[in-house]
Amino acid sequence: MSLVDVSVGQTLPEREYTPDNIQLFFYNAVLWNAHRIHYDLPYATDVEGYPGLVIAGPLLGDWLTQCVLEWLDADGALVRFEYSNRLASYIGETLTVGGSVTAVDTATGEVELDLAVRNEAEEIITPGTARVRFDTGR
Repeated sequence: MSLVDVSVGQTLPEREYTPDNIQLFFYNAVLWNAHRIHYDLPYATDVEGYPGLVIAGPLLGDWLTQCVLEWLDADGALVRFEYSNRLASYIGETLTVGGSVTAVDTATGEVELDLAVRNEAEEIITPGTARVRFDTGR
């Protein structure tokens, strides 16, 4: 893909994730995140009051980054990325990650993206933005 193939309103391919206990455990182990809401169901539900094990916020951000990088393939570079976790999500939920092009600057080769992780109720639980730069051949 090149910059000429990109237009405002274009959508990035969506991807669904349904993380399980093992994925969540290993992800948090890699981060050295020992918060029990991510692996101890009785603690998460009885002490913290969550309806289940909480999916780690950084994992949602990683999925958004992955969405952008897969869309770019090797044709550009991620130059800015921001996201904010707004609602919790839990093991057993299927989450959908995607985005759309909001601006294209042909002079700089930069493209602005709106990104989101949505839950099964179609609520945006993690909004984000990114800027990517395509090689313009200069």
